[in-house]
Amino acid sequence: MRTVIRINGRAVPRGAKELIGIDVSRRRREHGGRLPVCVFRGREKGPSLLITAGLHGDELNGIEAIRRMISDGSIVPDAGTVIALPMANVWGFLNSSRLTRDGRDLNRGFPGSRSGTESQRIALAIMRHVLPMADFGIDLHSGGANENFPHIRCTSSAPSDMEPARAFAPQFILDSPPAEGTFRKAARLAGKSVLAFEGGRSGILSEFAVTECVNGLLRLMDNLGMILTGAPERNETKVMEKTETVSSACAGDYSPLVSCGEEVAGGQPIAQVSDAENGKLITLISPADGFALSVRPARSVNESDPLVTLGLPA
Repeated sequence: MRTVIRINGRAVPRGAKELIGIDVSRRRREHGGRLPVCVFRGREKGPSLLITAGLHGDELNGIEAIRRMISDGSIVPDAGTVIALPMANVWGFLNSSRLTRDGRDLNRGFPGSRSGTESQRIALAIMRHVLPMADFGIDLHSGGANENFPHIRCTSSAPSDMEPARAFAPQFILDSPPAEGTFRKAARLAGKSVLAFEGGRSGILSEFAVTECVNGLLRLMDNLGMILTGAPERNETKVMEKTETVSSACAGDYSPLVSCGEEVAGGQPIAQVSDAENGKLITLISPADGFALSVRPARSVNESDPLVTLGLPA
């Protein structure tokens, strides 16, 4: 629990709210060249929670979740501190792009570099100025072309991950070691635990995903003793130890036969693809019992495109 919160040289006292901008562009006044950091401090001692969103600029649900919590005041703790990065990739958000201005994936550029690309400078600003002030964090994401059922990704063997993950109380927790270059991996190497929330898909605002995200954050804050107002009802949580993805066997028109989040049985038909070359209808079968954590909406697909990702219970 930290007495002093200092970000980019600015100290934030207890009971205060501050918006701090960190320059990340080589050109000081370049549009979208500042990283916005919102700091909300309670009047009482407590933990420091970091909430990041928008590392991918076209993933809107986490951005909207933080916006709503700021708007209704629920993000302001009674005890402790919430540090929020509501839009880490400002340029990407303004241009409806997953990538940063330099065409890079910000969530593959950690821990960053002062002399590197803009994505690496954003990553370094987060690692140098923001993460050190947090006790732990949660990074909010949506899916890409596929829709992700709201869930938490963490390392299930690490108590520092699983305790806050269960406090968030999603319907699903997925054991998912962090990939190289991600914020989660860089934070772990720096001795900090950061969870990842996934919900919805890129470019689309999902009311369900946003609501699940907000509710989970409030449950986590309540569990940490940061708020006195109570928390939304908890979900019954299932832990998935691994995933298996069913991909398209050919190019053609695809239709899912299961819904996102649905429980499926091994051998159950889960998708159909009409082969573009001969019109033959191919039915794809679930390889195991599990839950449809990620489902691609109906559309034309190419061979090997991922269609349904199953979460397999522990």
